[in-house]
Amino acid sequence: MKHHSIICRLGASDKTPVKPSRVDSEITEISFIESESRLEFGLGQAMDQLGALGLVPSETSIDLCILAALLTAADTRISRGDTQDKWTREIDLHVPVSDPALWTAQTPLLIKTLNFLTGDRWGVYFRKRIASQKTLKRAAHKLRTAHPTSICLLSGGLDSFIGAVDLLASKEVPLFVSHYWDGTTSKHQTYCIDKLTKNYTGKRVDCIRARVGFPNHTVEGSDSENTLRARSFLFFSLATLAADAAGVTKIHVPENGLISLNVSLDPLRLGSLSTRTTHPFYMARFNELLQGLGIAASLENRYRHMTKGQMIAQSVDKAFIEKNAKNTMSCSAPNKYRFSKDKSLRKPQHCGHCVPCLIRRAALLSGLGKDDTSYAIANLKARPLNTNKAEGDHVRSFQYALAKLDRNPKRAQFDIHRPGPLIDHPNDLKAYEKVYVDGLREVGALLAGVKAKPL
Repeated sequence: MKHHSIICRLGASDKTPVKPSRVDSEITEISFIESESRLEFGLGQAMDQLGALGLVPSETSIDLCILAALLTAADTRISRGDTQDKWTREIDLHVPVSDPALWTAQTPLLIKTLNFLTGDRWGVYFRKRIASQKTLKRAAHKLRTAHPTSICLLSGGLDSFIGAVDLLASKEVPLFVSHYWDGTTSKHQTYCIDKLTKNYTGKRVDCIRARVGFPNHTVEGSDSENTLRARSFLFFSLATLAADAAGVTKIHVPENGLISLNVSLDPLRLGSLSTRTTHPFYMARFNELLQGLGIAASLENRYRHMTKGQMIAQSVDKAFIEKNAKNTMSCSAPNKYRFSKDKSLRKPQHCGHCVPCLIRRAALLSGLGKDDTSYAIANLKARPLNTNKAEGDHVRSFQYALAKLDRNPKRAQFDIHRPGPLIDHPNDLKAYEKVYVDGLREVGALLAGVKAKPL
């Protein structure tokens, strides 16, 4: 099994010796500063946008974002295919920080958090920044113009759009935070911000948007990796940067409870198909990390006990959601048909048959009674879906999970613990069980009459 060491450098003058934990480790150095002490890979972009609002983050929250970006480089540019089990990678991260003692004290928690999040084996090592980069934050050159009461993640998906609508329709003044790499994601985020700005003219709508990512072959000899298990650590860290700069304590993470728990639907839906990006255990550990770092902010998912359909039905501005839902993006891979023989399918769009698409379709029918989203497979009942191909695989998985639940309804109280511990929420177990069952039933209503079998 290959072992990788990813080393962050803060410019050409950062020549601090770094000793890998293993002599056979494959070393990759990534310089995060090219000129004028401005952070690269989207972090400088985020800080510039905060500065334009008169907001300046602390060195600690900047350190967190550098760690998150280095993690993203490792997660997206080291292939799982090179490992013995085709999944578990062994990766060390070496990060220069403003206060190594503070960060080293958090190492056991960080390793526990990252191992749970990605299913890999991580090592995290901290060293002091070089003297010339002792300070990475920049003084605000503009008067403060933004005074948010909270931070809210805005991904361009339907859940985050609902979360944004509910906050803007309340007394909250949220500052939205987005990150993207591809043009499709950026397009839908831009759409959401534009519509929110035009609809809520009485509210100031600010959004920090950062394009964070790394070129292919950043890690020499390794292919890119598309499972993206660590993506929410970056998202949460950028939100923390904004919260720290704005002096607010609440970070909203709008995600329906079924996806948040993400119970594997069948024995085959493991690994890349069972993400933990907003799992309650993971979010609790991230909050614990922030507390240990002395950052006065915490994540909160106010929809953790609601299905996606319930989020739609109970939104404070249902008519606005109905009008704009079709232009949000839920699909796990909207470009999957780019090589299709059918040229009409090659554009980025919802596939209509992956897990997020199925949950979305079910939710819109449940919450609105209709769905005008364009899907590559427009009608799931038009023909039998082939379970030997992607078009029927996830449909079959839902049908399998629903059949098991029908045979033994009491199993739900145990199933909710399978993706990870719920020890931080002992009083919420019944609510988690209910949202799991309600979420499956919501999808079950969509799949009534849908046939999926090997063809």
